[in-house]
Amino acid sequence: MDDGTGQRQERLRFTVLGPVRAWRGETQLAMGSPQQRALLAALLLRGGHTATASELVDALWGDEPPHAALAALRTYASRFRKALGPDANTLVSESGGYAIRSMDSGPLDLDHDHAEQYAAEAEKARTAGDLSRARELLDRALDLWDGEPLAGLPGPYAETQRTRLNEWRLSLMKTLLELDLELGSHAEAVSELTALTAAHPLRERLRELLMLALYRSGRQAEALAVYTDTRKLLDDELGVAPRASLSELQQRILRADIDLDAPPVTCDGRDATGRIVVRPQQLPATVADFTGRAAFVAELGDQLATAEGSVMAVSALTGIGGVGKTTLAVHVAHAAREHFPDGQLYVDLQGAGHTPSEPEAVLGAFLRSLGTPDSAIPDGLAERSALYRSTLAGRRVLALLDNARDAAQVRPLLPGTEGCAALVTSRARMIDLAGAHLIDLDVMSPEEALALFTRIVGEERVTSERQAAMAVVGACGFLPLAIRIAASRLAARRTWTVSTLARKLADERRRLDELRAGDLAVTATFELGYGQLEPPQARAFRLLGLADGPDISLAAAAALLDMDVDDAEELVESLVDASLLESAAPGRYRFHDLVRLYARACAERDELPPSERTAALSRLLDFYLATAAEMYALERPGDRLVDHMESPHHPGLSFTDRAMALSWLFGEAGCILACAQQSRDPGSLRRAVDLLLLTRDLAESGADALQYEQVNNSLLEVAREGKDQHAEARIHTALTNVHTLAGRLDEADEHAKAAMLLGLAAEDPFASSYAPNDRGIIASIQQRYDDAEAYLTQALTVFREDRNKQSEASALCNLSRVHLNTGRLDSAIRLAGEGIAIYRQLGATRRLANGMYALGLAYARANRLADATQQLTEALAIFQDSRQRFWAGMTHFRLAEICLADHRPADAATSADQALTALRGVSGDWWRANVLTLLGRALNEVGHSGRAQACWQDALAIYTRLESPELSTVQDLLRLANVA
Repeated sequence: MDDGTGQRQERLRFTVLGPVRAWRGETQLAMGSPQQRALLAALLLRGGHTATASELVDALWGDEPPHAALAALRTYASRFRKALGPDANTLVSESGGYAIRSMDSGPLDLDHDHAEQYAAEAEKARTAGDLSRARELLDRALDLWDGEPLAGLPGPYAETQRTRLNEWRLSLMKTLLELDLELGSHAEAVSELTALTAAHPLRERLRELLMLALYRSGRQAEALAVYTDTRKLLDDELGVAPRASLSELQQRILRADIDLDAPPVTCDGRDATGRIVVRPQQLPATVADFTGRAAFVAELGDQLATAEGSVMAVSALTGIGGVGKTTLAVHVAHAAREHFPDGQLYVDLQGAGHTPSEPEAVLGAFLRSLGTPDSAIPDGLAERSALYRSTLAGRRVLALLDNARDAAQVRPLLPGTEGCAALVTSRARMIDLAGAHLIDLDVMSPEEALALFTRIVGEERVTSERQAAMAVVGACGFLPLAIRIAASRLAARRTWTVSTLARKLADERRRLDELRAGDLAVTATFELGYGQLEPPQARAFRLLGLADGPDISLAAAAALLDMDVDDAEELVESLVDASLLESAAPGRYRFHDLVRLYARACAERDELPPSERTAALSRLLDFYLATAAEMYALERPGDRLVDHMESPHHPGLSFTDRAMALSWLFGEAGCILACAQQSRDPGSLRRAVDLLLLTRDLAESGADALQYEQVNNSLLEVAREGKDQHAEARIHTALTNVHTLAGRLDEADEHAKAAMLLGLAAEDPFASSYAPNDRGIIASIQQRYDDAEAYLTQALTVFREDRNKQSEASALCNLSRVHLNTGRLDSAIRLAGEGIAIYRQLGATRRLANGMYALGLAYARANRLADATQQLTEALAIFQDSRQRFWAGMTHFRLAEICLADHRPADAATSADQALTALRGVSGDWWRANVLTLLGRALNEVGHSGRAQACWQDALAIYTRLESPELSTVQDLLRLANVA
């Protein structure tokens, strides 16, 4: 807006959804006394319409106005104009009254009006079926609230409007939570609904939403307890029964009504509520030269088409390696996509390898692909499988389960609902896969084999030598993989004739017996392709086949080959062109499992001297070790592990920031763990163990935690057999952390004890210093405070001797916890503060959060609750940014304790619910039971006694199974609740 001098005047804006304020740009204007601001609110909420003097007097003073009320109004108006300065004309006098209007004929910039606009647009979006957009708009509307509306204003008008605005906000929140449930964010909605039902106990719709959110989060007992609490409350307070919809929901929960799990999906990809469903498109690319198999294509296509009816279609393709199972399945799946508009899932189950994929891990990946947030994915195979089926209910999705080991691996991955289908490939005939349509895939017919060969080589070259071409495909055993490799070699050599290829294949076939995978012709064909590689290509082929990971990055391949990245890329891409390697994604490569076996056989036969095989894997291990050390140093500056680890002889990657380093860690987790698992020889073991220690964030964040533990246990056996005390001590250190996170404290202490003894025997400064710190943590959790203090004091001394500043800070913060629990509050605060000072000096952002966590606990015990909340809230933000779900969950738990101590049980329940959500899948049952016990206390204080008892019953079952000392506490809580 121009002020008349050619200068741009910043526009006025007003707020009423909180304190009543006026702003010009970023400058707040002085709007005077509460009475004067009450007049401003009365004018702002009239939408530009004029309020008469008598209406304003009633608004400000009601039935008892002062004698000089009109004069007071005129005084307030004059002060307004003065405060508004160049915008004084915004206050308009007319017809004996006043109005506030924009000076530029546009709408007034008022938060209330913006909220109304967002809410109206959200309603339109919801009606149109765009629930995500509707939720986003409601979020914007609710973000405009800044505490109590019309805060601190006197007068009947302000009181009436305050009530209206609060009701409006509650209505918007209710709609937002309905959208959360429709969008599948039920786990996240529980905490907000818990708080709202505590604040508004008689609102039955909120209770209904809470029941549904709990049920969908797998907390059925709590959901039913909410109904019991509601029925009792309504009877006690109003003498009425719950409304019909609430009672009906209870009955539906009791009978596990499948319609409660997920809304049905319509054929346009939206669910019945209008939600746009996440539609994964995971199928690998189909080959452009797919040939033959017409009968199988038709048979499978017809079978998949039946999924549109009332049953789930399951087809299982069986055949030897190289027969073309995956190629056929992918081709058919692409052709059938129109029947599955809600998405196609794909997974290589690694069934032919040494470590087949775990169904539980596959289900986690599928659920994420279908839009389920990590916090809503439960632990356990049965629970994940049930949620997977519920998520797919009403959708039409195809799951391609490639390279399955057996029916047991496949069963949990079947969609199990009409409209969906599963296409399975396996070398094993799945006669025990109930209801499956079984297809035995044999080699190609001679005509199909010749057609495939011709499409790759070219019509012109084959037509003149048809007999030789038939000899070639016959020598390949009519196997598609073998034909493709042979044809690719011929296509790349324009000077060869088809007869040349036929003679070479015939000559070499009899002497090749290293690899028998279904048919000797496969090996013969591989040998033909391999034999025509240039020496650098052949070497790359052999060495790349040695790595066990699911795939390999270009940087890792370059390290393994001992080449720079550009040269390695050219070489590796040439193997892709020769059909001996697949490009899984830009910069990532993988072998067909048969080709990998053959490559390894070639390496064992041809790689001379044999030590080069060991050297290649050693370089790969060095690459991961050096890169992990770079990542670790960024995450934990000042930690001496990087100084005490085995030195890699090959460089790794460098990172410019923590986010890039963490992305590498989690993106390469499968390859890192496979490399560690593979490095079992005496020359590699210690480096593999150090790699596991450097990547321990994989256990702390919950990502790949199970595989991380399994690899550690595997290498522990190797270290014991080799009597390598140094390696064994460090593995015990890693396993101490794993078991502590899982709440298996006795097992954790045994590992820590072994780490200490073996570390001292091996004179390892890392294991011998970390073990006392770990034992101190465990003893503190188990309330053995004398032991804890002794261990931590010992750790502190050793860390200081080793100049390990970060670990010194860790020990100080852990010692703070011991002082806290033994009544020494001042020293507890001081110790935590010393630890934080070291972390800040080092720039250790991630570990700084642990220091803040310790200081927050000390402040809480000293009843400095505001300070404690600030420390823990800042720590929470860091933990979440660092993907540390365990510590984020524990921080929510501690914030819940503070809220309960501050007599804010509703807020405590909200934080405890958030803790349960964050800890799901990353912590053990003991930690979960602790949170459930606290949640029960909070719920009991807000009158949700039935749900509180459900929480305590769940905690009781866990403590009983674990034989935990906390059992008696929960028993007492339940006993008191039953008496009451």
